[in-house]
Amino acid sequence: MPIPSTLRALASAAALAAGLLSAGGASAQEAYPAKPITIVVPYPAGGSNDTFARQVAKELGDELRQPVIIDNRPGASGNTGTGQVAKAAPDGYTLVAVSSSMTTNAAVQAKMPFDPVTGLAPVAMFAKGPFIVAVNNEFAARTPAELIAAIKAKPGQYNYASSGTGSVNHFATELLKAKVGELQIAHIPYKGMGPAVTDLVGNQTQLLISSGPSLLPMVRSGKLRAVGITSLKPSPVAPELTPMAAAVPGYEFELWWGLLAPAGTPADVVAKLNATVNRILAKPAIAANFLKEGAIATPLSSAQFGAVIAEDVARWKKLAKQQNITAD
Repeated sequence: MPIPSTLRALASAAALAAGLLSAGGASAQEAYPAKPITIVVPYPAGGSNDTFARQVAKELGDELRQPVIIDNRPGASGNTGTGQVAKAAPDGYTLVAVSSSMTTNAAVQAKMPFDPVTGLAPVAMFAKGPFIVAVNNEFAARTPAELIAAIKAKPGQYNYASSGTGSVNHFATELLKAKVGELQIAHIPYKGMGPAVTDLVGNQTQLLISSGPSLLPMVRSGKLRAVGITSLKPSPVAPELTPMAAAVPGYEFELWWGLLAPAGTPADVVAKLNATVNRILAKPAIAANFLKEGAIATPLSSAQFGAVIAEDVARWKKLAKQQNITAD
């Protein structure tokens, strides 16, 4: 029985509409990003996470032709903002800029609002940077070997500072103690880096291991003395400093910064973000700006970045158990 012309016309129109919808769906997928992207910084403005995130965000917005907005959400040592992103829609429009402190948090905190290995998707590393090993000017040591010898000569008579129990600089110093094997120096935790540096200058403590931006200005003004750096080899961050590994073989501690997305974010979106960030990191001006902040631009694949996070969580959990590091 012949199909009436009216029905044939309706069928053709429906087929055309279906085709248009299908094409429109494909175009929408290909168009990422189609709206502004938010990068949550889980710390106050002004810190290294915030600085690197803002530099990358500006370039990312130019590259992707969409606004990239920085949203500072501090709290709970970075866990508040990061946990909120872990629960966000996995569509590539809400990201978080984190650092190694996420992995040291995971090593000492019994309950995290997210799993740092499986609860977030690694997107791209921004940079890595060694720590500076600094002492009070009244402390006699000027080299890594002299530092270790001086502490060993007077066990239990010196103190080291950190920005808090379970902080990255706490772990960096406990790792040094573990590598030496017998280094008796007491831990004095502070609520932030500012008071820790102040008391180091005042000789309330004698040793502090922390980032270049935290310590190098004080070193270069003569208020503190740097005796070493925590990279295995001399670093462009402070090429004049001897690696601590010269006196303590195998000792290395580097802070990293990077970008994460909610778990389940489409692989093609992660790949696009990763490629774009890595292209940004290759720009000489960005590399130079990062170096001023004590870090070296470090492009990695998302899989490589994920491996770094997983390895760090396992390593710091092991060190926390070995050195009896627990959360406050």
